[in-house]
Amino acid sequence: MTVFLHSLSGAIVILAMIVLAWALTCKGWFNDDYAKVTARLVTQVALPAYMIVTISGQFHKQELLNLLPDLRFPLISMFILFGLSFPLAHVFRVQPQHHGLWRSMFFNSNTVFIGLPINMALFGSRSLPEVLVYYMANTFLFWTLGVYLIKRDGLGGDAHFSLWGALKKLFSPPLLGFIIGVILVLLEWHLPQWLMSDLNYVGGLTIPLSMFFIGMALGHFHLSQFRFTWDMVGILAGRFIFAPALMFALLWPVNAPLLLKQVFVLQSAMPVMTNAPVVAKLYGADSDYAALMVTMSTLLSMIVIPVLMVIVQLMH
Repeated sequence: MTVFLHSLSGAIVILAMIVLAWALTCKGWFNDDYAKVTARLVTQVALPAYMIVTISGQFHKQELLNLLPDLRFPLISMFILFGLSFPLAHVFRVQPQHHGLWRSMFFNSNTVFIGLPINMALFGSRSLPEVLVYYMANTFLFWTLGVYLIKRDGLGGDAHFSLWGALKKLFSPPLLGFIIGVILVLLEWHLPQWLMSDLNYVGGLTIPLSMFFIGMALGHFHLSQFRFTWDMVGILAGRFIFAPALMFALLWPVNAPLLLKQVFVLQSAMPVMTNAPVVAKLYGADSDYAALMVTMSTLLSMIVIPVLMVIVQLMH
């Protein structure tokens, strides 16, 4: 029962912030312009600081070097899911204007905002390195391939992939913060304490502001607009069935530490990444649709994740 209650805590915290922002939006506190400013504040200010602090503060050089080869598992898994998203988009009848956003939500997961507290509750601080390794792979693919796909939706499919465009996306503020954090660890450099404190405070805005943005988007969404469709089923199936099953299949024959297998399976089955509606808003894609899928997948995770936690504890 204790494990079950711990597994719910991360999702409950997320949902409580979303509900608060939704209620305030319904009361007229937040308009559409405020939502746009919040999206920019998260992606261009808070999240880069969060990445620098998290990576440079939680990793040591040798630990990072030892764990980097394990990046191949989440990367392979997410590339396979990305490939599967093309035929499955037709199976689940995804609307053309949602193709990019749907694929991005299908293969990316909420590895930090929900994944981190859940793994910490189940395995303790010893799971943090494995959690952050999965987070690295997930973050890299979201802020390159995922953002590119979402941007295509916002531009009506006119966003053409190019090497120069990919490099510019690579050095977007969130990934730049990620890269700086890795460089600091590998070179064993330490930022001044006052600067780390500032980054920690600014980075601390990431989770609440992201949740508030989702609540704002839902506050502008009327229930009369809601239609439960096959594409929503596809997202939920991707997050909670395809992703963990694929990760389990990849890791089962491999001689890897049990903890790594357990953490990676759990991380792969997290809800839709909370940054998806923020980025959708930034690039003119359907942020309401993304916010709805974040909320629905987070609600469903309160049932799925406790079951998965029991399953991974039985792994050998």
